[in-house]
Amino acid sequence: MADVAPRRGLLIILSSPSGAGKSTLARALRAWDPTIRFSVSATTRTPRAGEVDGRDYHFVTEQRFKQMVAEGEMLEHAHVFGNFYGSPKGPVEAAIAQGQDVLFDIDWQGAQQIRNSSLNTNTLSIFLLPPSIPELKRRLESRGQDDAETIARRMQKSWDEISHWDGYDFVLVNADLAQTETHLKSIITAARLRRTQQPRLTDHVRKLQSEFEDSQ
Repeated sequence: MADVAPRRGLLIILSSPSGAGKSTLARALRAWDPTIRFSVSATTRTPRAGEVDGRDYHFVTEQRFKQMVAEGEMLEHAHVFGNFYGSPKGPVEAAIAQGQDVLFDIDWQGAQQIRNSSLNTNTLSIFLLPPSIPELKRRLESRGQDDAETIARRMQKSWDEISHWDGYDFVLVNADLAQTETHLKSIITAARLRRTQQPRLTDHVRKLQSEFEDSQ
């Protein structure tokens, strides 16, 4: 029989409205702990400049995406801004079993689907709130990635995202990036020690029980 991993991996979900900092913080977490895997999503949207297939996203056709959903290959999926996004399930399940954390940068729809999945007990969900709506708009504009129409759509959608804040394990107001990063690291460190993440604990307690009985 293969050895049981010292702990089960965490499925770490980061969600926020566009511009609230989840992508920046996701990169910071991986720099802090390179063993954290980033879940590479599949999408039907066109690659942006500099994006690499298999690294940033798995770029697939709409037909292929729907086939993957129909065959149960997606852990979660959603339709956002006219495109489909989803997380392939197989690699995530394998990583969790091997004690490796997997990081998800997804919206509330995907988070809800994962919480309702078989991996729910291994999930740690964190929502990031902006300090204010004007600041959220300023951040979107300063990125220089979207035109005015796209920014307007993202701002319109932001409240729908924010309204689901209470469905997460932790909620952080990202007013100061360094402080938010520190809080995230503390949350993950503690979650790794949850009883449900330590499959060897039961055997250890049985060993203690046996030792106790032998000592009587």
